[in-house]
Amino acid sequence: MTKPLREILELNNIEQVLADTNPPDANEFEQIITKALKLEGLNELEVARLLKIESPKKIVKLLETAGKIKEEIYGKRLVVFAPLYLDNYCSNNCLYCGYRAPNKELNRKELSESEIKNEVKELLNTGQKRLLILTGERNSSNIDDLLDKIDKIYAVDGDNPGEEVKRINLEIAPLTEEEFARVSNSKIGTYTCFQETYHLPTYNQMHLSGKKQDFDWRLEVMDRAVKGGIDDYGIGVLFGLYDFKYEVLAMLRHANYLDKKYGVGPHTISVPRFKPAAGAKIKEAPYPVSDDDFKLLIAIIRMALPYTGMILSTREPVQLRNKLFKYGISQISAGSCTSPGGYNDKAEETGQFKLYDNRNLEEIVTEAVQAGYLPSFCTSCYRQARTGRDFMELAKLGDIKPYCQANALLTLAEYLINYGSEQLQADGFKLIDQKINEVREKNQALANKISNKLDQLKDDKYDLYF
Repeated sequence: MTKPLREILELNNIEQVLADTNPPDANEFEQIITKALKLEGLNELEVARLLKIESPKKIVKLLETAGKIKEEIYGKRLVVFAPLYLDNYCSNNCLYCGYRAPNKELNRKELSESEIKNEVKELLNTGQKRLLILTGERNSSNIDDLLDKIDKIYAVDGDNPGEEVKRINLEIAPLTEEEFARVSNSKIGTYTCFQETYHLPTYNQMHLSGKKQDFDWRLEVMDRAVKGGIDDYGIGVLFGLYDFKYEVLAMLRHANYLDKKYGVGPHTISVPRFKPAAGAKIKEAPYPVSDDDFKLLIAIIRMALPYTGMILSTREPVQLRNKLFKYGISQISAGSCTSPGGYNDKAEETGQFKLYDNRNLEEIVTEAVQAGYLPSFCTSCYRQARTGRDFMELAKLGDIKPYCQANALLTLAEYLINYGSEQLQADGFKLIDQKINEVREKNQALANKISNKLDQLKDDKYDLYF
């Protein structure tokens, strides 16, 4: 890279772009909506115009449009995962985080091998199959130790047949290209790293010491990751540190840059919103994002990057989470704990941030099913090498949706059989039958294949997928 990525992305002119942009008039708005519904994505000017909308009627139509796009690409499917924190040691001083190095009140902990096994077993026994591994950020990485822990997590068996972790995604500090090459040869799915904020002055104000203080090192992490062999990666910001309009445009530029340079953009975009954390230096968001603005930005990102997965954590309260499923969210954490060891001892005092959705996995699955959503524990794309550019090409052709729908039905059925209450099983299989009938109207052969695999599941077969 001949010059810093922040200069390539021209991050210093985004505020001027926003200042020079007006909301779309009625004709322009309809043109943008029509383009978005063709699943073509949106350019920067179109996104900037939508970010300026204040008309309640236009906002309602914008949200409805995002909902239609989400349904067209993902259907009513919600991929479910759980975070697993291996430690909370950190060398950084990020003012918004409870893990920051100067927080002397935090009980620091790194899970032992036996504790990792117990945490994984606890998650498996609730029905989780997809894990997101997180650690604190230290000045030096220990890849050997990380890869060893990944292997040990995959080796854990639950108490029931077929209980094992199917896929580990990774959210850890930025690595070198050589370190990423080693990680890419392990059995991980998506690597995620948040920029936190793309606004350099704010970034410098929020990160006072530690390796994370280096804005450019963090911003260029995905360039190193892709060159190191990572083909599935996710980006994100912490909304509330700076103006959300700026952050959306900056993230869009970053995503488009990666797509153009490497032939594949981010697999996921995360949209965490600032929440208070015990031991954090700042207690309130410097640039608060209201619930209405949060809905708006999620819908606009969905319209701009229609094929990119969007992740929502348990930072958000139940009612709002349920609404956001309609406007673009396709992946959710469930039954989460942000403390190392917290799934067994419920030690919330060491959490990284405060959670606002404290339902367990079964409660979340139950409410999702009652609302007509398909909770999915699918990991088949990772296991069938449908990742990176291959995944995006299938998605843009519309060829990934049948896999996603079928595998969502199968993984939900397996969950219902092994973990669901009598009522949840009744509601869940009613929904599954309804969805199979919808498939049958378009593809009789696929519906028959799904039904056949469902029969196998009921005969004590496990881990069936397309």
